[in-house]
Amino acid sequence: MFEVEEWLHSRIGLNFRSGLGRMQRAVNLLGNPEQTYPIIHVTGTNGKGSTIAFMRELFVSHGKKVGIFTSPHIVSIHDRICINGQPISDADFIRLANQVKKMEQRLLETHDQLSFFELLTVIALLYFKEQEVDLVLLEVGIGGLLDTTNVVTGEISLITSIGRDHQETLGNSLEEIAEQKAGIFKPGKSAVISNLTPEAQVVCQRTANDLDVTLYQADRDFSFKSGHFSSSLVDLNQLKLGLEGAYQEENAALALQAFLLFMNQRGEVVNQEAIRRALKTTNWAGRLEAITEHIYLDGAHNLPALERLVEFVQEKIQQGYHPQILFGALKRKDYSGMLTYLTDYLPDTALYVTSFDYQDSLDDQDLSDYHRVSSYRDFIDDFEASAGEKNLLFVTGSLYFISEVRAYLIKI
Repeated sequence: MFEVEEWLHSRIGLNFRSGLGRMQRAVNLLGNPEQTYPIIHVTGTNGKGSTIAFMRELFVSHGKKVGIFTSPHIVSIHDRICINGQPISDADFIRLANQVKKMEQRLLETHDQLSFFELLTVIALLYFKEQEVDLVLLEVGIGGLLDTTNVVTGEISLITSIGRDHQETLGNSLEEIAEQKAGIFKPGKSAVISNLTPEAQVVCQRTANDLDVTLYQADRDFSFKSGHFSSSLVDLNQLKLGLEGAYQEENAALALQAFLLFMNQRGEVVNQEAIRRALKTTNWAGRLEAITEHIYLDGAHNLPALERLVEFVQEKIQQGYHPQILFGALKRKDYSGMLTYLTDYLPDTALYVTSFDYQDSLDDQDLSDYHRVSSYRDFIDDFEASAGEKNLLFVTGSLYFISEVRAYLIKI
């Protein structure tokens, strides 16, 4: 497995290259495995992981064998490629990676070598075909229109949110970003979108009209408020969610609408009690995850995600809790804007910043204006040893940071 990971990691710097010709040729050489199962294609600035987690539980509760491709991973690279929540095995990963290596020798006759993310994507597409899944929940890497995954045809395309992130790749305006996200819409298929800003909504509606896509918009065609989900497909009351945070109702609404559409399009019956159980038992590592009694992990890796975390922390303060925040991020992110937001909206909450083992993490000179923690491990140990009943620690920032912290907490 070590050799395969080394091979994959040697391709990390090749991610941001325009065009899908190389990826299209790769799947063609592999016999187009992506055409052997239906796909729900998911993009969005934030909320993708949680929405996929809700859908996973909904489909599994109805007896489906569900392939899931997500990124980045929290514990192991295998976590990006799962069936019904179970990661791909070492043996299958190595075998399929070797198959992709052989294919790439033919690809190199006409195209450049594949990037890290492209390699993982084709391994996943092959695995899902081999395992004869009933459907695949496929998460976009960045954007949509030019994303590696956009060689597939999603029966349902889903946009969880549209905000400013990866502007260097997707554009600076919400309209430009929306055009990239809506780029996963496919002619004659369906799309489910959140309640977007007016400028993003206009782009999605225009794209849907141009492609004859049936568009379903949150708070217009379906809604989820205070435990009540309503759409033309079903009406459900007193629903409870396994993921914390009031905003998770928005993700659950998208998941439930996409699930119901998929089942309805195939004439399959849904079980309302199974829906209730699925939503209540949904979990997603590193996304507002209560990893211990006093510690939450949340990969709020951009400003829109951080706004949601702040809302949740404010709720906890109103309930009488005393939170602290431990923040770690990558230099390439707008960490300064995120830290400013935290101090502006949580002025009475202790904020600590730290570095971590990832090579691009913040260092001393980046953190000079804030209360710096030299060792997040020692800090967390000290917090756990002295935490009272109402003390909480929110560990947030980069998903790479969350991955490190999670691995450390699970081991101790």
